[in-house]
Amino acid sequence: MVKCNKGQVRRPKRALKRRPHAATRQRIQMVLLREGGMTQPEIAAAMGVSLSTVNRAHMAYDRGGLKALEPKPVGGRMRENMTLAEEAALLAGFAKAAGAGEMLNIHDLKAAYEKAIGHRTSRSTVYSLLARHGWRKLMPRPFHPDRDVEAQNTFKKRVFLMLSGKLGGPLRPAVVVYGSCSPTKRGSAGSTVLGHAGPQRG
Repeated sequence: MVKCNKGQVRRPKRALKRRPHAATRQRIQMVLLREGGMTQPEIAAAMGVSLSTVNRAHMAYDRGGLKALEPKPVGGRMRENMTLAEEAALLAGFAKAAGAGEMLNIHDLKAAYEKAIGHRTSRSTVYSLLARHGWRKLMPRPFHPDRDVEAQNTFKKRVFLMLSGKLGGPLRPAVVVYGSCSPTKRGSAGSTVLGHAGPQRG
């Protein structure tokens, strides 16, 4: 069955000369054979494809023209729970607290994410979400960048000698002080600081 006029047939012919993708070229040929008067079973036999393949190519061309004959892109976020814009909107509520220097509670973010998507998910999914939007995990430094290693080692040796009684005489028993270690708080219940009274001097 011929469905295109002469002008419409010229467009697929010109597209075929541009050497498109192999799958696209095959679909264009199916359309041109139909315009030449061949039936779908004849086209399927001539091109070595199934009848349903020929039928899909013809329906795609009739609905969307040459653009519909191009292969669909492969890859991407095919199983995404949220779009990137939706993820950014979700993180916006946590960004204010994080920007103020507060710690981001991953459990709270995971709960909010699961509520938004309507089902449970793994923690790794939440970490991947944070990585996509440029968030990173901050860990405290193991040591100060301007530390004096020699002074630290001298201090450690001195403390060892003091504890072993080899420096400044024997040590007095440890003193237990109850209260807060904060200079702005006094008499805080439940906090205990263990200190040492220093060496006896005679």
